[in-house]
Amino acid sequence: MTALRPSVLVPLIAGLALWQGIVTGLDMPAFILPGPVRVGETLWHSRALLADHALVTLAEILLGLGLGAALGWATALGLAWSPAAARVMRPFLVFSQAVPVFALAPIFTLWFGYGLGSKIAMALLIIYFPVTSAFFDALSNTPRAYLDQARVMGASPARILWCIRMPAALPGLLSGLRLAAVYAPIGAIIGEWVGASRGLGYLMLLANGRAKIDLMFAAVIVVALMTVGLHRAVDALARHVEKRWCG
Repeated sequence: MTALRPSVLVPLIAGLALWQGIVTGLDMPAFILPGPVRVGETLWHSRALLADHALVTLAEILLGLGLGAALGWATALGLAWSPAAARVMRPFLVFSQAVPVFALAPIFTLWFGYGLGSKIAMALLIIYFPVTSAFFDALSNTPRAYLDQARVMGASPARILWCIRMPAALPGLLSGLRLAAVYAPIGAIIGEWVGASRGLGYLMLLANGRAKIDLMFAAVIVVALMTVGLHRAVDALARHVEKRWCG
């Protein structure tokens, strides 16, 4: 961690300095671009409000991430087990990502309401494809020597899938989960933009409508920090699993 601190602090300080330089040099009004000091003050003074809405968004993200990861894992196993199912389902998986998520958000709000359901569905949809695709590709690229040795020893297809292909594909699944940790907040925020009464996405719209741009920037920073923290947590978990099962 100590070795990584300069690589994090230097770009952070440079970014804040550039931000303040733009605000000062161009004499930007606060209702267009507030300075980092003003946003920092808002972060502190509105910490209770931000935390209240952040908990709602975090719940949506974690539920969507868990459900999407579980569904992606199960789908990839099913496609690996049945080549016929893979030929039929893969075009649908690609099509699910071809439709812009903004176009689906109002539909999900209509189907699942303005509560957690529509936001979880959005997060699930966004992360489902990366997890499924990464895990399925890894399952499809099991080293041939492993498969040949298992067949020589008389292993059944189910045993080969569960005991050979799935452990060998674990790094692919973990890579998909790392991507999912970054994408999941996007789905939750989009769902809150379309229709919500709580959450950081809702707070952004509320702040924007009331010309409280410093509060909107503060909410954006909280979302960014939440995403970075979630990615680091998933990455740490993935490293632990890789070390335990693949090392």
